[in-house]
Amino acid sequence: MGIQNYTDMSEFHLLGLSEDPNLQPILFGLFLSMYLVTVCGNLLIILAVSSDSHLHTPMYFFFSNLSLADIGFNSTTVPKMLMNIQTHSSTISYVGRLI
Repeated sequence: MGIQNYTDMSEFHLLGLSEDPNLQPILFGLFLSMYLVTVCGNLLIILAVSSDSHLHTPMYFFFSNLSLADIGFNSTTVPKMLMNIQTHSSTISYVGRLI
């Protein structure tokens, strides 16, 4: 029989941008404001494309789909990062990584 690795990995350790506690509120505010600007900007693009009948062309249809995908991608990562900054946690579970 060969040698096998039976290591049970249940968590991943995330490396943060800074361990300095004085920078944590600044980083939180910076990333929260960037997230809100991104979501609001993409929602305005979707609203503009859907409300104006002149913009009902394939190019603008795909542009609004790109905005919707951007909202989805940002909404999966940034809130978890903001929660980790607030709670000073640097681990994520294996199941939490998949969600």
